[in-house]
Amino acid sequence: MTLNEQLAYLLKGAEETIRVDELRTKLERAERTGKPLRVKAGFDPTAPDIHLGHTVLIRKMKHFQDLGHTVIFLIGDFTGLIGDPSGRTVTRPPMTPEEVAANAETYKTQVFKILDPHKTVIDFNNRWLGKLSSQEWMTLFSRYTVARLLERDDFSKRMKEQRPLALNELVYPLAMAYDSVVLEADVELGGTDQKFNLLAGRDIQQAYGQEPQVVMTMPLLEGLDGVQKMSKSLGNYVGINESPAEMFGKIMSISDELMWRYYLLLTDMTPAEIEEQKKAVAAGALHPLEAKKALGRRIVSDFHNQSAAAQAQKDFEAQFREKALPSAIPTQTVGNAWSRKLPALLVDLGFFTSNSEAQRKVKEGAVYIGIADSAEPEWQRITDPTWKFDRATYAGKKAIVRFGHRLAGIEFGD
Repeated sequence: MTLNEQLAYLLKGAEETIRVDELRTKLERAERTGKPLRVKAGFDPTAPDIHLGHTVLIRKMKHFQDLGHTVIFLIGDFTGLIGDPSGRTVTRPPMTPEEVAANAETYKTQVFKILDPHKTVIDFNNRWLGKLSSQEWMTLFSRYTVARLLERDDFSKRMKEQRPLALNELVYPLAMAYDSVVLEADVELGGTDQKFNLLAGRDIQQAYGQEPQVVMTMPLLEGLDGVQKMSKSLGNYVGINESPAEMFGKIMSISDELMWRYYLLLTDMTPAEIEEQKKAVAAGALHPLEAKKALGRRIVSDFHNQSAAAQAQKDFEAQFREKALPSAIPTQTVGNAWSRKLPALLVDLGFFTSNSEAQRKVKEGAVYIGIADSAEPEWQRITDPTWKFDRATYAGKKAIVRFGHRLAGIEFGD
């Protein structure tokens, strides 16, 4: 790519870049000297699984990696113990070292579904933050003022509302900034909610005599509802460890408008390629449904493989256009199913994260039950959250639960 093409590829989907001219200068220098840029993104391991919303940053790391630069996937095993205060109205409950370590292990395996393991540096910030002496912490603190920290929106809001603001939360941006000093980051990536922390990194690097990093913020990905950000707690997410059929079905449920947002943030297509696709849809040369299927195949291929993506599409078409069941449905054996209410079973099956959410969806009539005794079962719409499986009807049979495009099988234990 030319330098302008590289910039267009790297800036694709970015919310803000501080500063574009500095990034251009750094890219020119890297090309001239043959020394790749050091691109950092930090992830506190606060949950064991990664969903597509998290991969927006990881994919941007891949874009730098595609151009030959060094990407550093930084696991915040020290900062995770503090808890990122970004967007919080109360102090985040601290995690235990054991929880952080367990989640960090899952991150290490999941990120390589996108990043090249041979070209990725994985580091842990406890390696240096955990070894700073008291004097070194005091030196770090002296390089930043309390006034600057309280300029942060969520901090100042909590002060005005007289909500507690713990000292360790004030330390968090400085600890994250010091990571950039140690790693000598040329570029740091983060979500839009991380802008203050990333800018603190620029200031602290200069205070330690380094050239300031370029800050690139990526938007927070909207969930399947197209309104709120993707979140497991809201149930509007696509997990990267989900089955191909489940991933594909969820992608097919998004709106046509949101589809282009996903193309922009969740694929490696260039802006010109995406624009060409949009023009084809607008001109009637490409049906929006086919564009969405292509998106689903791309995403499933990234986290599984192309043959799994093709089969997922085939199953989707069979199920929802030809009204047949897919070739494979994830199935669990459930004991004591006869005595359990449907919402609790739905949580166990992974449809929802809480009983209250499951109850709400059942009341809305969004959950269906069928019997897998034919390729096209008779679906029963359930609206009563107290509904239970009847032993006389389901004993010895396999039930199918459907919510939207998602399916799960139940085999009944004793």
